[in-house]
Amino acid sequence: MFDYEEFKKAFYEHSGIDLNLYKEKQMKRRLTSLVERNGYSTFMDFFRATLQDHKLYETFINFLTINVSEFYRNPNQWELLKNVIIPELIEKKGSIEKIRIWSSACSTGEEPYTIVMILGNFFPLQGIKILASDIDLDAIEKAKQGVYPARSLKDLPREYLERYFVKVSDETYKISDEVKKCVEFRRINLLSDPYPKNMDLIVCRNVLIYFTEEAKSKIYADFNRALADDGILFLGSTEQIIGAAKYGLKPIYTFFYRKVQNV
Repeated sequence: MFDYEEFKKAFYEHSGIDLNLYKEKQMKRRLTSLVERNGYSTFMDFFRATLQDHKLYETFINFLTINVSEFYRNPNQWELLKNVIIPELIEKKGSIEKIRIWSSACSTGEEPYTIVMILGNFFPLQGIKILASDIDLDAIEKAKQGVYPARSLKDLPREYLERYFVKVSDETYKISDEVKKCVEFRRINLLSDPYPKNMDLIVCRNVLIYFTEEAKSKIYADFNRALADDGILFLGSTEQIIGAAKYGLKPIYTFFYRKVQNV
């Protein structure tokens, strides 16, 4: 398929999503597989089909955003959040109502709901409210439903499973409504939409690896501007900011960064 450049331009004009900001070799390989699997011989034939078929378009967006998520993925990092970062925020801010948290690429909700369950160790759930966002509206809808396969819960501490989930079947669990009420979901494209401001904690795990260095640089700078003074950025286990200082960030623990200056 030789029309990838034409496809990228047409898709950007239609969606506002710039595929040039994704790693090209990786993205082109994945999209070629998707296009061929749906019976099209060119990228533009596939694109024109998505304009006529909303379900196919949403399948494309879902495929593009690479929604792979689990509860408590990389447990040691979540334990550090629970035992060090959250207590530090509580000491600084005093009450849960003053702590502003954003799960910035929330996929199907495992990450923001994990944050709520951790906060439940310190505060009644009724007072907890965090923001969660994703580019994929289908993923957000699944997050709002809160139904998960058992395999996505394999690393979740048993106390959370017993306290906050109902077993629907041998392979399916549903998260409690009291946890769901703690999360406000919103569609945000990290590459183009305005970011929320004055966040004390931004969580963005296992998504930046798919972006080019240019795109990551923009996102890091935007995260800095979205963070409150001394705010914390929590990244995934496959991600590390090289030269964090140029983005006004300082590593404080592995995959945790503190805002130290504006950029």
